[in-house]
Amino acid sequence: MTSLAGVAQPYPERPMRIIVNVTAGGGVDSTARVVAQHLNALYKQPVVVENRTGAGGSIGIELVAKATPDGYTLLVCSSGIITNAAYRKQGYDPIRDFQPVSILTSAPYIVVATPSLPAKSINELVTLARRKPDAVSYASSGVGGVTHLAAELLAMLSDTKMLHVPYKGVVDAYPAVAAGEANWMIGASISALPLVRAGRLRALAVTTPKRSRALPDLPTVAESVPGYEFAGWFGMFAPAGTPPELVRKLSVEAKRAMQSPAFLSHAEFDGTEVVGSSPAELSLLMKNELATWREVVVKVGIGQ
Repeated sequence: MTSLAGVAQPYPERPMRIIVNVTAGGGVDSTARVVAQHLNALYKQPVVVENRTGAGGSIGIELVAKATPDGYTLLVCSSGIITNAAYRKQGYDPIRDFQPVSILTSAPYIVVATPSLPAKSINELVTLARRKPDAVSYASSGVGGVTHLAAELLAMLSDTKMLHVPYKGVVDAYPAVAAGEANWMIGASISALPLVRAGRLRALAVTTPKRSRALPDLPTVAESVPGYEFAGWFGMFAPAGTPPELVRKLSVEAKRAMQSPAFLSHAEFDGTEVVGSSPAELSLLMKNELATWREVVVKVGIGQ
């Protein structure tokens, strides 16, 4: 039965916690802490960020899926909540088990290549791959991860065959591409941009439908491969069954938290767009992306 404590009494009347399913220090964690600080200042109640890692991020997500839906346990995570579920069955259903609260931020990923690759654009990369099927290789952070599926989507829409080289995370994948062990990869702007600016990687395109404000001269993948669209996002969730009044209240405050001048400045430098959406917008995004990634998984034959 849905808890009505948050509706019948002032909310919140006790400490809250925000679960983050990855380690401290990264983009998801820092974004969650901005929200936590805002809620703490607003409600005068402790708002604790807990990093619950493991099983590719599923442990923290499952914890929130099973939590009491009273607005006191929330989740901030990346779009991996969708890609993980598209690739293999999880201990949670991203649509059934969660009440979306808000898209917090959205950011393009960047197609980056080793500087020695004889391809300086997506068109040239596609041409090279068609000329030599499976000779062009791309790195990823692991089989079924977002960087893998995003690269497979590009290959699928461009009708090319390229060799997948999985690594144990982007920390290993980036140096491999920079050294030429793999030809290219798709990386989050926040981690790829410093390597591009340092000249260790060559940027070919951004993955969003529109060009990035941080890299206005860099074309989109869709300019060469029509229909390609992919953006990484961070979202805020509550357990399914959380009272709508609480969800609306949390959505409004999450949006306000994202408007911190310091956060806005940091986000702009990283090429990140501050969103602050409605629950309905996040719900629609999740359903659309789950359908897209499941189609990729089936067509490529990588699902488990």
